Amino acid sequence: MALPLLRSLVWMIYRLELLFAFGLPLVLLVWAAIKQEPALVRLLNLYWKVGSLLGITVLLMAAGRPLAFITAFASQLLILVSLWFWVDLNEELADLPPFRPLPFTMRLWRWALSLLCVLGLVLSGAALACAWGQGALCAPWLEAPSHFQGLLAVVLGFFFGGQWTPAVSGFLGYLGLAAYAVGLIQWLLVRLPRQGRLAGGF
Repeated sequence: MALPLLRSLVWMIYRLELLFAFGLPLVLLVWAAIKQEPALVRLLNLYWKVGSLLGITVLLMAAGRPLAFITAFASQLLILVSLWFWVDLNEELADLPPFRPLPFTMRLWRWALSLLCVLGLVLSGAALACAWGQGALCAPWLEAPSHFQGLLAVVLGFFFGGQWTPAVSGFLGYLGLAAYAVGLIQWLLVRLPRQGRLAGGF
């Protein structure tokens, strides 16, 4: 793939994920809480638990850590699975009136984010080789997190006088990844065998 085309696609992915993986689910969570829709609140809470790997990936990318290319692929896969995995939540969502604004928006968001994750899987899968060596096609993935790193450094420096460096991003990224891994292993070994595809109180 030509480098300019790849750069355009990668930047498009970052922008769309900022909207569909962060902005819209945050609005939906507040909306569902106000409307007292427990099934939607639980689904969105589960999404945020799983989707936090995207934030960890951005921190690792900002620090230029090769492991970020693996977590980028894993985050797309885990988010895609989590959107449709829970049988009880799928049934409760299906029982909601289809054209009420909140359930309708929720369904549109799930499908839109699912398609975005499929595209993300294709692109991040093609970049997995970057986890073992840097090349020209790896650089576009690091550009947006690098901009985020610079913006965050300016904001924190202005308000708190602190310094946000790539080393800090890398440390927090690894710390978050360790906590995420512990939670995922605990779910795989304890909750999944016990509850299967039922979200329950998770």
